[in-house]
Amino acid sequence: MPEKTAATGVSAEAKVTAAAPDAVAVAVAAKPEKARSLWSDAWGDLRRNPLFLISAALIVLLLTISAFPGLFTSASPRDADLANHYLQHPNWGHFFAPDWFGYDGQGRSIYARVIYGARASIIVGVGVTALVTILGTIVGMLAGYFGGLTDSLLSRITDIFMGIPFLLGALVVLTSFENRAIWVVILALVFLGWTTIARVARGAVINIKQADYVVAAKALGASTTRILLRHVLPNALAPIIVVATIALGGYIAAEATLSFLGVGLAEPTVSWGVDVSSGREQLRNAPYVLIIPSVMVSITVLAFLMFGDAVRNALDPKLR
Repeated sequence: MPEKTAATGVSAEAKVTAAAPDAVAVAVAAKPEKARSLWSDAWGDLRRNPLFLISAALIVLLLTISAFPGLFTSASPRDADLANHYLQHPNWGHFFAPDWFGYDGQGRSIYARVIYGARASIIVGVGVTALVTILGTIVGMLAGYFGGLTDSLLSRITDIFMGIPFLLGALVVLTSFENRAIWVVILALVFLGWTTIARVARGAVINIKQADYVVAAKALGASTTRILLRHVLPNALAPIIVVATIALGGYIAAEATLSFLGVGLAEPTVSWGVDVSSGREQLRNAPYVLIIPSVMVSITVLAFLMFGDAVRNALDPKLR
């Protein structure tokens, strides 16, 4: 039999049972909450941002089109039939058919060229962004971390390249090449486009290298390479990613602009910029030849700009 107290007649076991919920509540309250990082907070904000979801869906669709164009059309972008398809108008009711967007001045399916043209534009945009990010981050980190003469020399070199107009400089560089393949256009844009990320990386590293964890790593004898890769770079990535994401759409627009001017990609490469350039000849008679690839360029650039804007808002604590 459970023992009862003399005053109340309530058993000791009942008292323990009654006190159990309070003890559990105190234990739950005392349990430390898991620390949240900048990236987890940013991902939580991005998942609730409709701007990010729409732009991400468009980017995934564009990447899928560029990687697997055969899934979206069976027509060839280079098959020409002047006798039957010369400037044939779009047939808007034939979804995903070769004549959906009509035919150009050489009798080629505009829909097929739009699908296959995504590959060249996406490759240029992603390739330039990747190389610019790597080069700019290395230059910015070295300048910001070491300071002194290294910072002065790299900063002056960056200023020289920033003083060159981007499109004008790319036009001059590309005119010196007779065969302007995709890799030539990528290298020309990288040659002039790394300066912005270098400046962003330099500013971020200057702030980070004064942090306590960097000073402690130096005091413990960590090597410069370890400090840069394990402590400085991960904490400087947020602004670099934001700038790179926004710039990607700009590089796609730059490729289309250079191709339109006749100094970028050229036939037989299938590209939106090439189609815009050839479509201006039929602007009066068949404006859709120019408008449709131009709209695709605009949608792609807008998707990456919206994506970069959403990422910037999520990673910048001042905008929370």
